[in-house]
Amino acid sequence: MSDEGVDAFALVFHTDIFLLAVASVFALAALPRAIARFSRAAEWRHGHILRSVRLKTRRPRGPPPRSAQSPSSSSDPSTSTAGHDGPPDGVTSEESHTYFSHSHLLRRSSTRTRPTAWVLPPHVRAWSAILPPVGGVLRYRLDAGFSIGQALVLTVYAVTLVYASFYKSNPFKDPLRTGFVAMAQIPVVYVAATKNNLLGMCVAMGYEKLNYIHRFAGFMLILLSNVHGLGYVYEWTFQGKFFVYIKEPQVIWAFVALIALDVLWLFSNSFWRRKAYNIFFSVHIMCFIVFLPAAYSHQKSMLPYIIAAAAAYGLDHILRLIKTRIFDARIRPIPDLTITRIEIPELNAGWRTGQHVRIRVLSSAMGWFGWAESHPFTIASVAKTPEGLVLMCKKAGGWTGKLYEMAKVAGYGYEEGGMARSVMVVLEGPYGGPGHAVFASYSAVMFVVGGSGITFALAAVQDLIQRDVEGTSRVKIIELIWCIQDPSSLTPLIPQFTAMIQQSIYAPLKISVHYTRAADAPPSKEFLPPGLTLTAGRPRIAKVLDAVIQRAVSYGSGVKASMDITGVVVGVCGPMGLGDEVSQIISAVDPGRRWAVGGIEMHEEYVILSFDDATNCYFCAIRFDFVQRFLVFADVRSLLLCVGFSVGDGTEPRWIPRGRVVYKVCKLLQHVFLHH
Repeated sequence: MSDEGVDAFALVFHTDIFLLAVASVFALAALPRAIARFSRAAEWRHGHILRSVRLKTRRPRGPPPRSAQSPSSSSDPSTSTAGHDGPPDGVTSEESHTYFSHSHLLRRSSTRTRPTAWVLPPHVRAWSAILPPVGGVLRYRLDAGFSIGQALVLTVYAVTLVYASFYKSNPFKDPLRTGFVAMAQIPVVYVAATKNNLLGMCVAMGYEKLNYIHRFAGFMLILLSNVHGLGYVYEWTFQGKFFVYIKEPQVIWAFVALIALDVLWLFSNSFWRRKAYNIFFSVHIMCFIVFLPAAYSHQKSMLPYIIAAAAAYGLDHILRLIKTRIFDARIRPIPDLTITRIEIPELNAGWRTGQHVRIRVLSSAMGWFGWAESHPFTIASVAKTPEGLVLMCKKAGGWTGKLYEMAKVAGYGYEEGGMARSVMVVLEGPYGGPGHAVFASYSAVMFVVGGSGITFALAAVQDLIQRDVEGTSRVKIIELIWCIQDPSSLTPLIPQFTAMIQQSIYAPLKISVHYTRAADAPPSKEFLPPGLTLTAGRPRIAKVLDAVIQRAVSYGSGVKASMDITGVVVGVCGPMGLGDEVSQIISAVDPGRRWAVGGIEMHEEYVILSFDDATNCYFCAIRFDFVQRFLVFADVRSLLLCVGFSVGDGTEPRWIPRGRVVYKVCKLLQHVFLHH
């Protein structure tokens, strides 16, 4: 009980209820789309556990059909020609960099020219499409990859904790309050950190998209714990009994827990995440393991919160074990893209478009500890195809560099009758993905990807083509924009792009590749198939989106001409800046056109390439520096006001003997936080 008669435990309990209620609102908002998605039995089998299934093989009955292009997708003479009887000079089918040809795409269309029956997926619009003005505001970016919507979530969370901490309470006279509030954040930090995220399951978001909540909750836990500890140190020192209390066992355990949190914070900044990810990760695990028993030894009343955190952590590891698979994979380099292609033909089902897996390579060629490192990569293939699960790992650091060099050793030679090199890998997943959104339920789909983000688009487009042939897709138009630096990056994927374009009959596919680096010689466009263009300069995304909207409203062949218009979804995968640009373009679409097409939705996947040996372990991390710095400054002001003086213009406080010392300490803490 505080000095003002407020029951701290009851206040914190009601604060937890409020936060759970807020989370429940988001879960209820996602419920209609969840019901629509899982109303189809097939969705229960995808996106949860990787597995192997027996594929039905069919013999082709004739030559593959040519693509049925839409009226607006005719090829530009300046970028392609009608004659494309052969591949470009020096390009063979072998350079598609896959152990299997892409003819499995063409067989389906030759054996079944049209679906026997259309079984269309139900479509439920997202709230951003139902309320476009609100969606546009929430999508607005305050920083790279950080939107107003995310800022509002963190602001509500922070204001709730500040209220619970300082309502009728002085942290230097009643330090117990901040300890209770910090205690209540322990389950939040652990739950938001797990790969199999209970919160993410409820709101249909992958753990990578909730990482910003984990980081911010951890920051608040450490901040409140330090305020709690400093409050008692201040009180005991003022009473002259510091060395008396410091000898008590529960106080010793309190300092052990506090030191564990502070060490964790020191090794959690961007320097360690980028320069020495293994150290960052190891310190994270060790400190969290030390923290829980130390916190319990300090205060027995924390047991329910500690059990909740431990249960979430244990459940996550049990599910991760269930999702883990060990297979022999075959690897080979793609020099033009500096990418290592990993194929596991035996693993061919269980994932959805846009999901990723975490992979370990069990080989001495990866170094002393490289075999123990787990790295996330987007699945670049569609389920239930002969090539199985495919990953394309961009060479971006030490681990991926070793993997690429290991693949180059075998090159394109033969090893015991099989191409390239076989290695044993450990796969964990799948994770992430588009949530409850079903791309096949929209009238038009547009992908804007950059660099290695093409892996996301490849899997998504192939999945749409497969669903279209099976008669389970509403999509009328598929548009793919790929931004690359060098035009030579297109060469390895021309065979796959060609097969995809030829297969896209009921939903014509158009691929636009844009390169930004000046080439030594103009790239040859003579043998590019209709529907595939190569252009210098940045893409005009707004113009392409406008054309997609127009075609979605007016175009349709056969049964699709009479289908309801169910909107456009734009998938983005690449640097954060690309997502920011696309978000701004979508928000600027004319409201009338947006309404006519049934709404425009956006799904983002980020590719963050590290600058050194850490590679891309935080490929979907979201920055919250803007809000963090604002709240640190606000908390420093609150602390200064609580000890009895006002900050005034923010430079010097009104003079109080013991206030000046506290002020200097707080300013030092503020400086440290702002430069963290």
